[in-house]
Amino acid sequence: MQTAMQNVQRPGDYFSVSQLESLRSISSARSTLAILHCWGVIVAAWVVVSIWTNPLTLVLGVMVIGARQLGLAVLNHDGAHGLLYENRRLNDWVCEWVLSRPLTDEKVDNYRAYHLKHHANTQQEDDPDLPLSKPFPISKASFRRKVIRDLTGQTGWDQYGRLFSAAFKGDTLRDRLGRSWRRLGPNLLINVVFLGCFAAAGSWYLYFLLWWLPALTWNRFIVRLRNIGEHAAVQDNDDRLRNTRTTLTSWWERALIAPYSVHYHLEHHLVVNCPHYRLAQAHSMLLAQGLREQMEIRRGYRGVLDVALY
Repeated sequence: MQTAMQNVQRPGDYFSVSQLESLRSISSARSTLAILHCWGVIVAAWVVVSIWTNPLTLVLGVMVIGARQLGLAVLNHDGAHGLLYENRRLNDWVCEWVLSRPLTDEKVDNYRAYHLKHHANTQQEDDPDLPLSKPFPISKASFRRKVIRDLTGQTGWDQYGRLFSAAFKGDTLRDRLGRSWRRLGPNLLINVVFLGCFAAAGSWYLYFLLWWLPALTWNRFIVRLRNIGEHAAVQDNDDRLRNTRTTLTSWWERALIAPYSVHYHLEHHLVVNCPHYRLAQAHSMLLAQGLREQMEIRRGYRGVLDVALY
């Protein structure tokens, strides 16, 4: 049975063949630079806060690093679509070992299968991400409670707790240990290296304050904002220009909330194999056709919350 989404717009309805060819062009150099930039910002924040450790630098460090942790996920998302490198083995290796395992993720295959279902059934009943957007709009009081849970680490603790519990499932102790090692062992070894580097610098405790605290707090909050921005309280679930939102961001929002063009989500859904560094170009192409009024666009995440909360 076909869903409504299968009868609506295609990329060719909005872009010429030459435009699509340009938008779908993969640049290994630009992918590599984005990855180096993401890790470079994280390491720079580690160094700066290690040298000038005070409440202000710690708070800024948590925010900057939490945003770049989201940046790792955004780049991994490009990899799930095969958009980092044309060589799929290299693409997937980078996703796993450079972007995913330094935190708690693993191979990109599972996420890829899940995520492609979201694209095939966006805002339909078969969309696996529909529970993220279906409850909206919600009350400001409900949102405030969620934000408090995010920023106090409760959301992150619950989510990571479920992940670790799943990793240790098995019928016997040997099964549980084997499964958990395959799932989390490499992640643990990478993090031991991180901890060792902080210890060698004489500030072992900053590993927890500048890696896990951002992951448990600021990162969880901005992931929630990103999810709300993408599909919550959209105008028309069956229209590709209105069932996904693009959020026009300021420089500080791109630095602390929405890295690597993740806010151009409408354009990503229209051309799913468009790398993140070409999404702004896709946005400009759509505006040049006079489609601005037909598109679901909000200015800033404050503007998103204006329609997602009551």
